[in-house]
Amino acid sequence: MSSLVIQGILNGLILGALYGLIGIGLNIIYGVLRVVNFAHGEFLVLGAYCAWVLFTYLGISPLLSIPVTFLIFFAVSYLLYFVLIPRMSKSDDPETSSLLLMFGVSIALSATMLLIFDADARSLTVDIDPVFLTFGDIILPTVRLLALGIALVLVCILSYFLYKTQIGKALRAIIMNRDAVNIVGINAERLSAVAFGLGIGLAAATGVIVAMVFPAFNPFMGTDYTLIGFVIIVLGGLGHPLGALLGALVYGLTEQVAIVFFNPSIATILGFSLMIAMIFIRPTGLLGQRQLR
Repeated sequence: MSSLVIQGILNGLILGALYGLIGIGLNIIYGVLRVVNFAHGEFLVLGAYCAWVLFTYLGISPLLSIPVTFLIFFAVSYLLYFVLIPRMSKSDDPETSSLLLMFGVSIALSATMLLIFDADARSLTVDIDPVFLTFGDIILPTVRLLALGIALVLVCILSYFLYKTQIGKALRAIIMNRDAVNIVGINAERLSAVAFGLGIGLAAATGVIVAMVFPAFNPFMGTDYTLIGFVIIVLGGLGHPLGALLGALVYGLTEQVAIVFFNPSIATILGFSLMIAMIFIRPTGLLGQRQLR
């Protein structure tokens, strides 16, 4: 196996872990609330801008701004849930209504970021020495390995939260059967607000990590990340948070290995072709299960 292929595989694993965080946040919101969050990418970019503001004006390093950004967006989104979601969920078709609502939110967020930060690209600088690590013919940026480590830590924390804590178990129960949760007396409304805050907070924290890895970000990048998130949850399974991680790894490996042999445009086509093939072969995704409506 050539060093270029190995480098492509390693890049695919690193980017797959980052894409997985995008998909997990999107999947938590969809699984618990059945809300199609079309503004997920804009919240991600807004998280990057939040870290930029913290670094530029308060001197808070990007690494420290990851938990700070998560807490800020979790708190704001928890309150935002009670403004946006409950009334919309009473409509005849909540999923379509949520798609239209969050699409409007995405446009509003993009316009707001453009108004405040202009169209100029911004970047987060992380001072790490050495800048690159060399393993024979393989060269990897140190910041990418750092981002991979942070992503794995976040996935482990999230897994522990979902599978070991009472709130996490209740959230998974809502994903499986919301009516049964209401019957046993659990406050599904408050848990839904927690899920909304968790998904948006995770998107914002991921935005900080992505801004550390990629050279620049601007107000128009949100849609690209939203589309990646939807591809990932289709591959991993709608409503299955950790299935998004598996789908992201498959997508990341496909994209980065394809770049070794083809140009980036063909790699993107292959990634979306993989999603289309999954819809035809296994519509529920790799780990998804059929749900009764």
